[in-house]
Amino acid sequence: MEQRITFEQFLTDPFIKKSLKEIGILEPTPIQERAIPLIQAGRDVVGQSSTGSGKTFAFAIPIIEKIKTSEGLQAVVLVPTRELCEQVAEECSKLTRYKSIQVLKVYGGVSIDGQIRKIPEANIIVGTPGRMKDVLQRRALRLDTVKFLVLDEADKMLDMGFIEDVEFIIKATPNKRQTLMFSATMPKEVMHIVNKHMRNPQI
Repeated sequence: MEQRITFEQFLTDPFIKKSLKEIGILEPTPIQERAIPLIQAGRDVVGQSSTGSGKTFAFAIPIIEKIKTSEGLQAVVLVPTRELCEQVAEECSKLTRYKSIQVLKVYGGVSIDGQIRKIPEANIIVGTPGRMKDVLQRRALRLDTVKFLVLDEADKMLDMGFIEDVEFIIKATPNKRQTLMFSATMPKEVMHIVNKHMRNPQI
């Protein structure tokens, strides 16, 4: 019988391993097993992965491993909807319970001022494209310290007409960032972003 790899063997960060153990997650899913080592190695990654396949942890684990709390905002995760924003932020918070990493949600339909006030403390922002663009245009947010940019459910963001907002946000991040994209399907608009904004990604 094939021996399954465990997170205990797979990860080095003791705090993330402890968090995973407490929530009862011991073995990586296929997307996690393939994506995490590539992200740890600094590669741009495109993961074709359906909902429920564990893709949030596939990008959140290696990003949270690398974040240094003293270096401000280091990761931006773009998601298509408020619901997904809540969900991804909650998953990230499960992994940061023993680390002083601050996760901020930025989405529309609630006060922008409360979100802006929390920006200086944030190490990870999970946001929807429209609200993120709004905050950037108000000059309340700078992305020049960002090392990781994640486009989660990229196909859905494009279906919902967010392509221009996504492009605007990508342009505000440093060129030397690591870009990660997860999408259930790979229409030509998604491949256009891959070809234009990603460096030799592993798909």
